[in-house]
Amino acid sequence: MAFEFHSDAETYYRHQYEHARNYIVPFIENNGFTLKKGLQVLEIGCGEGGVLKAFIEKGCIATGVDLSEYKLEKGKQLMESEIKSGSMRFILQDIYEVDFEQEMNGRFDLILMKDTIEHIVDQNRIIGYLKSFLKPGGHLYFGFPAWCMPFGGHQQICRSKWLSKLPYTHLLPNFLYKFLIRIAGESKETTEELLGLVKTGISTHRFETILEKNGYKIVKKTYFLINPIYKYKFGLNPKRLPPILTAIPGLRDFLTTSAWYLIKPV
Repeated sequence: MAFEFHSDAETYYRHQYEHARNYIVPFIENNGFTLKKGLQVLEIGCGEGGVLKAFIEKGCIATGVDLSEYKLEKGKQLMESEIKSGSMRFILQDIYEVDFEQEMNGRFDLILMKDTIEHIVDQNRIIGYLKSFLKPGGHLYFGFPAWCMPFGGHQQICRSKWLSKLPYTHLLPNFLYKFLIRIAGESKETTEELLGLVKTGISTHRFETILEKNGYKIVKKTYFLINPIYKYKFGLNPKRLPPILTAIPGLRDFLTTSAWYLIKPV
């Protein structure tokens, strides 16, 4: 049975921590970036902080930024000891605000954006902007679902059981997709999020084009046919997309449930 990620914050936090410890941290360390004591790590869209806990265990000092006050308050409860030790802090703020930019300028060795970039309207702007927060030699990690993959529209957030399990609906013409959402009886907030993703969902090809435009080098990229987080959600073991399929951008986006990139400025 699939775990309902969004209904149990504490279990979701634990799964995010285990996912980061078992998969994200090795992905970063196995590709030339050593996590060690004192490194400054920033996660944008950190939620309750489960991902950052795995980096704190490696000796890093973590900063988590999010716009959800509820998630950050929950994170402060779950990570009370890390906050008291000075290894973790949460910030409720828009990273584009001037005081945030001034305080964080050139501060971080590693920036994480896990399942976040696909929610941001001006992706070109933020990817270029993140350079200002990096120390020399700093790296960035991105993980996101390719827009055309079966659930690239985040249908899993729907309360309607049939709509949450219906693949590729987000690729329908907009009027048909809106009709499905309406007859499924989704809330205003869910409807706005689903339709917002139609505008912001990102393909691997477009992401790589933005990286090149903004002067980044791809250190490592991996496309997953079975997303590692599905181990916790569905009990499925991770599986990479076969190389023969990764070479075809149009096709790979229909199959890539999660694209992972480790990048650095040129």
